[in-house]
Amino acid sequence: MRRFGFVGIVLVVLALVVGGVAYAEPAPENPPGDLTGQTGAHINRIEQLSPTRSAVFVDSPAMRREVQVQVLHPASSAGSRPSFYLLDGVSAGSESGYSESTWTQKTDIEAFFADKNVNVVLPVGGTGSFYTNWKNDDPNLGVNKWESFLAEELPALIDSAFSGNGTNVVGGVSMGALGAANLITHHPKLYTGLASYSGCLDNSESSSQDSVRLTVASKAGDATNMWGPSSDPDWQKHDPSTNAETLRGKTIYVSSGTGAPGEYDNIFTPGGLQTAIEGGPLEALANTCTQLFEARLGELSIPAVFAYRNVGTHSWPYWQDALHDSWPTVKTALGM
Repeated sequence: MRRFGFVGIVLVVLALVVGGVAYAEPAPENPPGDLTGQTGAHINRIEQLSPTRSAVFVDSPAMRREVQVQVLHPASSAGSRPSFYLLDGVSAGSESGYSESTWTQKTDIEAFFADKNVNVVLPVGGTGSFYTNWKNDDPNLGVNKWESFLAEELPALIDSAFSGNGTNVVGGVSMGALGAANLITHHPKLYTGLASYSGCLDNSESSSQDSVRLTVASKAGDATNMWGPSSDPDWQKHDPSTNAETLRGKTIYVSSGTGAPGEYDNIFTPGGLQTAIEGGPLEALANTCTQLFEARLGELSIPAVFAYRNVGTHSWPYWQDALHDSWPTVKTALGM
């Protein structure tokens, strides 16, 4: 496969400058639980934030702390329903002080799903984690056993509390796209489909591994604590391109822009120039990754929907559009 090269890595560094310093997730309380799964994880409490949105606080043995997820759901009981697990980007809710996912802060996702009979599960937190199981605790990013939490502990609790029918699709944006792709390739029986928005699903080359390391470092973490040194087999284990055969029979949607400024990139608006300078190169890299992943699926004759925008930086207005565009594919994967 084609290497991104030194220039691509430099562009990633420029694009990640906006990440700045790491944010510490708040220390949770752990009141007695009331909904317990077979893994020992249990729901401590559920707070209804609106008729179609609830905050769920889960005591997670894997994460060794209470983890918040927010669930978008129908306003009234509508029988059983499938679940769409949707992961965040590198900041993972830090913009709101970890009070909500960036999906709900930056897009119209709650309104979009308000009339749909589906649970949308949004983890809050996970900054720089790639939503994976880390080999070691990180001095700055702490305990990260997200794969165990999301794939083993959480589904039964969500199904029990929100009338889930056992059908699940996983998706993610940017960092979360790689996390989602690793979840489905590691747990193909759990998920029926994948939605990737501006992610890099090829982790086979040293340059793409370097971009992962830079992403983690942008939040003051050390990716060696995540998957070990570059020679560690864990890097190959967490490469969706290498493990793409497990996607056979799944419903797949993958999107990216080119990095060129588009309708949402007015450099004369507050923050517009910064978005163009930082988000353009990162989206260009995601576009290259997407083309490589499309070629890999083509080699295996695995069908998928690839949606390329002719313009667009690495930013939330484009991901809102991509979410809307992906819905027919995600809906099919959910069996709706």
